Amino acid sequence: MRMRRKKHLDERLADCTARFIDMRVEDVRFDKEGESHHLDLATLFGNDNPVELEIGCGKGGFICQLAARHPEVNFLAVEKYANVLVTACEAAEAQGLTNIRFLWGDAEYLPRFIPAGCIRRLYLNFSTPFPKKRQATHRLTHPHFLTMYKGLLAPEATVIQKTDGRVFFQYSLESFSQTGYTLTAVSLDLHADGIEGNIVTEYEQKFIDQGLPIYRVEARVQREDT
Repeated sequence: MRMRRKKHLDERLADCTARFIDMRVEDVRFDKEGESHHLDLATLFGNDNPVELEIGCGKGGFICQLAARHPEVNFLAVEKYANVLVTACEAAEAQGLTNIRFLWGDAEYLPRFIPAGCIRRLYLNFSTPFPKKRQATHRLTHPHFLTMYKGLLAPEATVIQKTDGRVFFQYSLESFSQTGYTLTAVSLDLHADGIEGNIVTEYEQKFIDQGLPIYRVEARVQREDT
């Protein structure tokens, strides 16, 4: 089902231009090996604080709560759909959060914008599972993406995934292991395990209300010996 375009979307996006970076520039979309557009993160945020990344931020509920809790950290949040990106930008603006910037576009272009080795934590919250086998390469925990993340992540950085899909979670655990990540804090029922500091996302609350378990894992990048 196609997403209905929000009213006055272009005008609302124009009002949020200071909040997001458009990754959909022509040479990125059509020339994956072309010119990079690496961000100067210190200039972007006005400080040298550590940087964390969420891929697929939706309406921004999670990342805004996280940024409010941790003003000492800078956050980048990726969203490909303008309809929800604008809502996330407006939420950050309404809360006066200066430590979030949004990236508009597909995750596969992140290496063209984010400098190597600068992300200390990456969040994958309720990513689309793409259940059909022919869709596997679109999963954000496919080995292709997990290898790409390694280039963005700092040594010993962590990827944190949450999902309601058991089959997708099993697939992700296998992909993490095969791609050289160390699995820690694996939970088959996040809320029963009572992990502290969890921020409940919009999707997560729907699943909780249905009595469904939430699966969670932390996957740490293994430091290569030199």
